[in-house]
Amino acid sequence: MWDLPDAPPPVGVAVSGDRSCQLADRLADLLIASEPRPELISVFEAHGGTGKPKVGQLPICYDTDRDAAIARAHDQFRRFGGGWPVNSELPGPAAFASATQFVRPEDVAESIPCGDDADAVVEAVRPYVDAGFTEIALVQIDGDHQCGVSQQQQGSPFT
Repeated sequence: MWDLPDAPPPVGVAVSGDRSCQLADRLADLLIASEPRPELISVFEAHGGTGKPKVGQLPICYDTDRDAAIARAHDQFRRFGGGWPVNSELPGPAAFASATQFVRPEDVAESIPCGDDADAVVEAVRPYVDAGFTEIALVQIDGDHQCGVSQQQQGSPFT
């Protein structure tokens, strides 16, 4: 528990603008962003981040039942639709509840791939690739639903 690894793990810094991109360049091994904004890559690279990984973080809600995926994404991730500027300024759960009270399930379904359509995930990844991100981290909303029911019953996500 107290032993250091032979090679330290890479440290990523989530960015949203100029100051955080400069900080990421100085202190991080990689950049992380939740919006496919090319200017984040440009600023990061302008301050010396060239050659470092640039990770785009994309929520998805996989489920073989698309309606169930949409409902789960709406319940657990509807704050995502407000974008980073809104999310970074909200002080707590009551503010998040207030800010997202009018977000409808169909609003969430338009901004987060829900269901089992691989093409929808590819289309959601495309803006990150176009912006210059080198890696994509898919964030599954509610990890208990990563596999289809029949796959869970079989005990393997690969069958």
